Amino acid sequence: MQQPFRYERVLIIDNSELDRFIAEKIIRHANFAREIMHMPSAKLALNYISVIKDAENLPDIILLDISMPEMTGFEFLEQYAQLPEPVKKRSIVMLSSSLHNKDMEAAEQNPYVIKFMSKPLRAESLAEL
Repeated sequence: MQQPFRYERVLIIDNSELDRFIAEKIIRHANFAREIMHMPSAKLALNYISVIKDAENLPDIILLDISMPEMTGFEFLEQYAQLPEPVKKRSIVMLSSSLHNKDMEAAEQNPYVIKFMSKPLRAESLAEL
């Protein structure tokens, strides 16, 4: 019997097509979310999130890469903090392929970030959420 989904929808924000592909496969295999959305940039994701009027259509959890061109994950968080309260009730997981202590500390201190994880995403990491 298939397990129920932990979340209705998840949004993957990562400029790496390969990392988005891996994350989607892991999420599907773990029945982590019913619907998986992905954006290749933080800027596109921020625009997408900001135009959704109904909070029920927002992602329940956001997997956010730190290092992206045009807008980093931390710059995304700065802009995210300016959005209306109902929008900001999403849980954000920061992802990084490098484990710099500075990045980990900054992510852990951000009020919107619930966890810092290394890439590529693994099923064990999702189980920790």
